[in-house]
Amino acid sequence: MDQEPKRVATVITGFTMLLLTIALIVFSEHGYHATVDALKLFFEVVFPSLLPFFILSDVLLSTGMVHYLGVYFEPLMRPLFNVPGVGSFVFSMGLAAGYPMDAVLTAKFRRQELCTKVEGERLLAFSNSADPLFLFGAVAVGLFGQPDLGAVLALAHYTSVIMVGLTYRFYGRRHDKPISEEGIVLRGIHKRALDAMIRGRKEDGRPYGQVINEAISESMSTLFMIMSFMVLFAVLLRVLTQSGLMVILTTPFQALFHLLGLSPNLVPAAVQGFFEIDLGSAAAAHAQAPLLQQLILVSAIVAWSGLSVHGQVASVLADTDISMKPYFFARFLHAVYAGIMTMVFFKPVEATLGQFTLPAFADRDFLIMAPTAPTMIDAFHVTILVMMVTLSSLLLGVIMVSLLRFLRLKWLTMRFH
Repeated sequence: MDQEPKRVATVITGFTMLLLTIALIVFSEHGYHATVDALKLFFEVVFPSLLPFFILSDVLLSTGMVHYLGVYFEPLMRPLFNVPGVGSFVFSMGLAAGYPMDAVLTAKFRRQELCTKVEGERLLAFSNSADPLFLFGAVAVGLFGQPDLGAVLALAHYTSVIMVGLTYRFYGRRHDKPISEEGIVLRGIHKRALDAMIRGRKEDGRPYGQVINEAISESMSTLFMIMSFMVLFAVLLRVLTQSGLMVILTTPFQALFHLLGLSPNLVPAAVQGFFEIDLGSAAAAHAQAPLLQQLILVSAIVAWSGLSVHGQVASVLADTDISMKPYFFARFLHAVYAGIMTMVFFKPVEATLGQFTLPAFADRDFLIMAPTAPTMIDAFHVTILVMMVTLSSLLLGVIMVSLLRFLRLKWLTMRFH
């Protein structure tokens, strides 16, 4: 009896893949063009923006610097999100580089036992975020032609990221181990951080030449895995659209949008966004619907991030014991939070920056066109700046949390003595 569901799933999966293969043969020209578009996007945008971060993160991990940062940020990350201090590195790199940087780092931390299984699942739940350049550049400017909209999208996205993190701090608490009081106080923190850094370097022990060589090799392997998923889902969406099968998938979304009072013109964009973030965001920006509803859907799509990104994350986590189930629910929760926060921030931002008006042009396919070389260089510099600002903000948070703990301790001492 236990094998029956597996038999049914196997049969359904097999025949579905057969139908998709036949559809790809029938619509081979459309599949070819979808592949070319996906490869163009990958090599001109994704590859140059992610490769430096993948390599540098490996090198930083081998130097023990991540262990150093982990000790420094433990007083903030543990009380707020119930994850170890090294989670600050994942969080900041996820903000700076975007998907799926967080999953790559979380998997490495788990393999090196820098976090437990549950801590890795918590960390993955809220560190999965879009980078600011995507929100401000690709979406706000490239798709909507309105830079000010980036403020709404960014506020909604990153506020909802924090909300997911605060929600997930209670996930799996029965598996938590007692936390040492030493880890969440500032006294002697610099010495402990340096000791952790030296210990981390000794545990790695590889020559730096080998570190860089392996970092490049692993980074290239991960990037080509990402490329494969981008091509797969680009072809899948194009074939589903051309074959008319996409209409079947719109039925549940139509019912949901009717229930929520959203424009039915946004349904095709929601279906595309369910699979792929870039195509879904572009379709939502082009749909004939009220601007606020467009932004709500784009925020939800970016937070959900699409099955294409989910596939990349699953592939990265395949050799770890981290479960994908909490991740899936976190993406759904993030989408809901992001949509709600978009409604919350829309009017205040509009009142501050002036009324939002979309320019009268139809071709806003920024995501299909690659930035010029200088743009990519500027993007890298801005991304580095975002990472440094994030780490600085977290450090300030560490100081504030520790100060509040100190004042609370003094108050309790004065009260009971």
